Formats: sequence, structure tokens, C-alpha cells
Amino acid sequence: MIDLYSAQVANGTNEGLLRMAKDNKVDPGVAKSYNVSKDGLTWTFNLRHSKWNDGSAVTAKDFVFSWQRTVKPKTASQYAYIFANIKNAAKINAGKMSPSKLGVKAEGNYKFVVSLVKPQSYFKYMVTQPEFFPQNPKTVAKYGSGFGTNSTKNSYNGPFILKGWNGTNDTWKLVKNTKYWDAKKVKVDTVNFQAVKTPSTGLNSFNSNKLDYTTLSGTLAANNKKNKAYTVFPQASTSYLEFNQKKIKALRNVNIRKAMALSIDKKQMVNKVMQGGDIAPKGFVPASMAKHNGKDFASQAYVKDGTDYDLKEAKTLFAKGLKQEGKKSLSLSLLGSDDDDSKRASEFIQSQLEKLPGLKITVQSIPFKSKLTRSEDQQFDLVTSAWIADYPDPSNFLDLMTSSNSYNDGKWNNKQYDALIKKSESTDANNETARWNDMVAAEKILMNDQGIVPLYQQGQAALVRSSVKGVQAFTTSPQYDFSKAYVK
Repeated sequence: MIDLYSAQVANGTNEGLLRMAKDNKVDPGVAKSYNVSKDGLTWTFNLRHSKWNDGSAVTAKDFVFSWQRTVKPKTASQYAYIFANIKNAAKINAGKMSPSKLGVKAEGNYKFVVSLVKPQSYFKYMVTQPEFFPQNPKTVAKYGSGFGTNSTKNSYNGPFILKGWNGTNDTWKLVKNTKYWDAKKVKVDTVNFQAVKTPSTGLNSFNSNKLDYTTLSGTLAANNKKNKAYTVFPQASTSYLEFNQKKIKALRNVNIRKAMALSIDKKQMVNKVMQGGDIAPKGFVPASMAKHNGKDFASQAYVKDGTDYDLKEAKTLFAKGLKQEGKKSLSLSLLGSDDDDSKRASEFIQSQLEKLPGLKITVQSIPFKSKLTRSEDQQFDLVTSAWIADYPDPSNFLDLMTSSNSYNDGKWNNKQYDALIKKSESTDANNETARWNDMVAAEKILMNDQGIVPLYQQGQAALVRSSVKGVQAFTTSPQYDFSKAYVK
């Protein structure tokens, strides 16, 4: 499970130790309470007496089984890396240790203990995610490799049960799970889903009362802003431009990178090009995602030149950079996805960058999966990338730009940045203020050195029927929670 849509469904049908709640808080889930050791390395979860949809008990052993199975190399989970801070997880995933050695244990049926490698204050957010949900050992054994491939080959312990999904069809439904421990508070009996190929199809279905919710983008979003049903759901997601500093020597020049960043008008990009609820960025970490003592991270870490638009200064810096590199011109290719929104974004970036005298940009638009592969292999000059947070902590973004992170496709490298991130995860891990200050300083280094160019913070424009109430929306995964939804 690596996409947001799967996470939304899983969050409805299953439940982990804790659940995401509004204002970046967590609510009890299968765990009715938890405590953390003074050194931050041991998390103990006290489980309630909850059930699977077949009536059998959900126990601490189910969590042990699930987490061990996820990090096991044979499972080949693409999200196994997120378990890396659990004791022995990295060695297990590398095939160097038995899964039974993972730092988790069941003390009886209703106490689950986790041992971490280093303190991780945001671990409470991580256990709300589907990757950390329990799995029913009997169901996994029954279906083997077919486990989870359709709605009948799974077990559910959440507010709803998935029905009508055969693995490839475009319609399915969430039906209230009467065995859920908090079923009395689940007000809606059924949530019907319809996958639509295009936003225009969704809009037509909404207007004909076949849908109560549909997403919009581009001109459709712009044309519906006065619709009473129009709303924008902010997302903890940043689209950004990466420079291949390993392959292109000129892109290691900070003046060239800063010139290119300053030449792109981000406000024009969101208002005239994207038009779908996106906002101009303050930095790499999205605004309103994380706060400390009431202060927003993006505001505290803001570096004006990192996201500003100043074509005059851009031209000056670009000329200076070219001179330093002994060049009179520079030709680069820009790699992007081939969907309509991405094409518009790439063409706009091209038009902005080519205002710099001597810079020639060629756009290459290819399928998303192919773009990911080429990005990972450094087969690009410039590439548009995006990241959406799994949990509301700045580290979810900042870790990406450390020199050893596999998602750092452009291979930007800064020793001071690496040291600050390491410090935030080690010596300062149990001191929230010191850790926060480390991360603020790291973001400022990233922006002052223009390691990447934040393009826009994503927002999801949508039409929502006014009669639908109680749907909880989050800036991070899983984005929506239908457990408290109702129709008025």
C-alpha cells in the first residue's frame, strides 16, 4: 500500500494502535492508552478488548505478527523502511536477522511493547498509519499471496467493512462494521465509492446527484470557485524542482540554482496555471502542517529568497554563475509526468526559466512510473517532484534531503544540514524545543543553498454536498476519516 487512496480506504476498514484526530492530535484506537519510557526508547500500548469482523479478538500478538511480516524481506513491502527505527528492523529487512528478533513483543493478549533504536517523538503519528495496522494471522494463512487482493480476502477491525471490490473494479463500498468497538458512534451505514477517469466525469456525476463528493483541478476548479459546494482541503504536500547536481556540474553552482529559483513566479503558477486550490509555498515543509508552542514551522523557517520571485536579481545571479562556470549558455532538459496538470506545470516552468539569458530548457513528459524510475537512476537534468507527509512532523520532509536518503534524487549534499538532522534525531530527540530549532535551522540551510526549489503547496479542490457532515479531513495521510460522518 503506497498510495493515498488505498490509505483512505484502509483507514475506514481497519484501525491501528491510535487514530489521527484534528489539530494534529491522536485519539485512542485499538490502544486505550500508552506510555513512553523516560529515555524515549520504549513505548508500551495498553490494548482494549476489540474484535475482528468475524468476532475473534484483536490481540497484541496480531500486531507482533503484522509488523514482523511487513519487515520480512519475502513480503517485499515498499514501506518496510518506515519501520527502520524499531530495534533490528533494518537488519531483518536486509535479510541479516530473523523477523522474530524485531523489537516488538506481546505481554499477554493486551499489552504491546515496542523498542526503538533512538527516541522518536512522532512515533505516535506513525502508528496511526495503515502500515502499522494489525493483520489477522488466520486470514493471512488462509489466503497466502492472495491476502488483501479483494474485499473478501481480508479481515477488518475498523469502523467499516470493505465490500464489492474484486481487485480491479471501479466501484466499492464501506459498510458499517457492527463488531467495531466504537460502532455506536459510527452514524452512517454505507459509504459508496466510484473511481472516475477524469474530473469532468466526476463533476457531471456530482451535478446529477450521483456523487456527494468529487475532486476538481485546473479550469474546472477555477470555474467552480463560486459554487456553494466548492471547498479546498489543504494538503501537507509540496511540489518541488530538483537539480541533478551529481550529473550536471553547473547545477552545483549556488548562484545558478538561486537564479533559477528566483525566475519562477510561484504565485502566478498557482493562480493562473494550476488553479486547483494550490498555494504558493513558504518553503519545503508545508505551511500549517506542524506547530510548536503555537508557531507554524513554515513561518519560522521561512527564507524569502528561497521561494520569492525576482527576475532582475535572477538574471544577475545567473550571469554571475555562468561566468564562474566558464560558460556563455546552458541547455537543460526538464523531466515531468505526462498528465495534463503536470504538462501545464512543466511548460510554465520552461517559460519562466527561459527568461534567463543563455538558458535553454527542453521539456520531457513521460508516464509517472517511468519518471520515478528515471528520477531514482539520476537520468534527468531537472525534474519535478512531490511529497506528501505520512505524519505531521517536519522530519517527514527534511529527512528526504539528507545526503544518504534514496529520495534525494538530485543528490544535494550539505554536511551542516546532515549534522542538524542527525542531532534532531539523537542528542536532541527528547528535547522538543531543541529538536524543533535543529529542524528550523536545517530548513533554512536547504533554502539558503537552494538545494531544491519549492514550487507550490498542494491543495485539493473539491465539491462536497452540503448535506454531508462530520467527515474529518487531515493535511497528512490518510486525508479523510468517515467514522464520524453523517447525512443531515
